[in-house]
Amino acid sequence: MSAFRVLASRLSRTLTPHAFVPKLFPSRPIALSAFRPLSAFSKCTPFPSSPPTLILTPRALAMQRSGMATLNQVMRGARKPRKKVSKTPALDTCFQKKGVCNKVYTTKPKKPNSAVRKVARIKLSNGKVVIAYIPGEGHNLQEHSVVLVRGGRVPDLPGVRYHLVRGALDLQGVPSRITSRSKYGM
Repeated sequence: MSAFRVLASRLSRTLTPHAFVPKLFPSRPIALSAFRPLSAFSKCTPFPSSPPTLILTPRALAMQRSGMATLNQVMRGARKPRKKVSKTPALDTCFQKKGVCNKVYTTKPKKPNSAVRKVARIKLSNGKVVIAYIPGEGHNLQEHSVVLVRGGRVPDLPGVRYHLVRGALDLQGVPSRITSRSKYGM
């Protein structure tokens, strides 16, 4: 946009005001001569006594458009709603998936926190492999245990976007739990 204005201001010093009319016929090339203004309908050939003609096309001087759609574009259906990106893509829009443990291990959380978090690498029934957090104190998971996986990230463990459901399939509940017992399979 600024380059267009600079070019227009330089050309307007040498031309009469009516010679530079880009908005009149935006689809046609506009011919400009340093000595004699040409109309939008005239051929774009320079006069023998004048220097070469400068041809400006709207496509060549395409200005940066804002993010707004024009009214015609809206009528044609330009505004498409953005698709919501799933936070748990491996579940394939299911609430829960069954899976088999490939590996049970511990990991450390991100910077301000310090702990040893229990996680498991699970191969789901659709063939996808995810890392899931094992909630609660203590667990009985081993390799080849069958578990139920639900969505839900762990804020301080990067890449862990799934939780295991306690008390379902091979994963037992937390026996010493007193509060929030239903969340831990009791």
